Amino acid sequence: MSPLTIIFLLPLLTALVLALIPRNFRFSIRGLALLAGLVSMLIAVHAFCKFDGQASPSGFRFEERHAWAPGAGISYHVGADGLNLGLILMGAVVLFAALCVSWRIHTREKEYYILLLLMGGGILGAFASLDLFFFYILHELALVPAFILIGVWGVGKDKNYAAYQITLYLSLGALLVLAGLLAVYLQMPGASRTFDIVELTRYFSAHPMQSGAEHWIFPLLLIGFGILVSLYPFHTWAPLGYGTAPTGAAMIHAGVLKKFGLYGLLRIALPLMPDEAQRWALIIAALGLGNVVLCGAVAMRQRELNMLLGNSSVAHVGFAFLGIASMSLIGFTGAVVVMVAHGFLAALNYALSGYLREELKTLDMDQMGGLLSRLPFIGTVMIMAMMAACGLPGFAGFFGETLVFFGSWHRSEVVTVLAIWGALIVAGVYMLRAIRSIWHGDKQWPGLSDVTNPWRRLPYGLLLAALLVFGCFPRLLTDNIKASVTPVARLMGEEIAGGGSVLKVYGLNSFSPRHPVEDNASGAAVPGGPHR
Repeated sequence: MSPLTIIFLLPLLTALVLALIPRNFRFSIRGLALLAGLVSMLIAVHAFCKFDGQASPSGFRFEERHAWAPGAGISYHVGADGLNLGLILMGAVVLFAALCVSWRIHTREKEYYILLLLMGGGILGAFASLDLFFFYILHELALVPAFILIGVWGVGKDKNYAAYQITLYLSLGALLVLAGLLAVYLQMPGASRTFDIVELTRYFSAHPMQSGAEHWIFPLLLIGFGILVSLYPFHTWAPLGYGTAPTGAAMIHAGVLKKFGLYGLLRIALPLMPDEAQRWALIIAALGLGNVVLCGAVAMRQRELNMLLGNSSVAHVGFAFLGIASMSLIGFTGAVVVMVAHGFLAALNYALSGYLREELKTLDMDQMGGLLSRLPFIGTVMIMAMMAACGLPGFAGFFGETLVFFGSWHRSEVVTVLAIWGALIVAGVYMLRAIRSIWHGDKQWPGLSDVTNPWRRLPYGLLLAALLVFGCFPRLLTDNIKASVTPVARLMGEEIAGGGSVLKVYGLNSFSPRHPVEDNASGAAVPGGPHR
């Protein structure tokens, strides 16, 4: 059995087991949920460390394949490469951290942990799946609990409105994606139709999709996936939804579930329809810039911490879209790094804001101040997280955003300059102001308690450590990502080197689609012609 199967199936099976346990066995329910999350995370870490890039002929490791409905071309097929391996690791870590910080849930604990495990297990399965049917179904399994979690355990007077809004938006996005995926399936010849992503990619590489079909299928997938990932202007559901959600649900949704749309574009839309993707590149870049600048400007006006974090989260998504819009190897790699880094960062920020909400009974930053003296651990971690959101060197987001900027420069210098301004100035203003408002000042807060128990500190330390490890050692991600996105970049007409260190390949003096990069070993440029 593939470790990927265990990683996502363990939370789902545990959720079924919890359904059979009486609700008054509170310790057992929480203990089993934590154990499932811990084991799933440890297996994900082991798979990440074991991954050596020596893939099977299909290009994937840890593959498992079983015929499920062969008449319809549906099979259970999972596998990992550089594109989804980091996302699976990130998702497993965030799921465990979300389970850890949920110890304050005291009402309907059994149902809460069941839904949280379904949410986490579903999206991990979607990332691991190489079959469009299970790719979509498992994502839908992860979406359903979001409405219930916000409606039942959410906070604030707007929680019901937020629950319905997020459901309507995401249902619309999911329907558009479903239509697009079915349309891709129907473009195959009748006798050889399949939902297998590997087979689809191989077929359309040899037999390009008709231009007339690409013209409407690609925008259908772009808009559908864009709604799911809060692409501007389809982003308004995200800040309020995350702000009213219980802490664990906000961590999983903002940190992990949100990456499904970006992953779908890189895994499906771009490889299958590269010509249409290039036609939409400038539009994608403009919309991504809307996330970075306009949503960042909205974040500057927020005085409620969760709304600030929600708009900041939407703004960070824009960097991944800019990387995708670059249609280049360095941009694609940067986009995936941003996805992984933002997953850890968003989960950490919402875990910390959840703690403050429980302690202060408010997240109004105007009522805060002077908290650092009373909450030194939470304060230190949150200041570091907010600095990471500003793109501070040493954190994973800095390296990802840097790659995105260099990758997008050849597409549009103006867009890149505005994106850098949004990252350095706009984000710096609202995050530094939040640090000043929350943690500094002379207000007294008697009765507040900091996190002193090592077990309680574990989820915060785990997420922060991940940001630092991948920030200081980015090659843990980039070397594997490069090997997986290189074929996609070649479809865009980029000439790419075949070997050598990825950090040397990212020598910014020569890396451009207009200039072939030399192989570090032989000095020869590896040709990579256009798709057609």
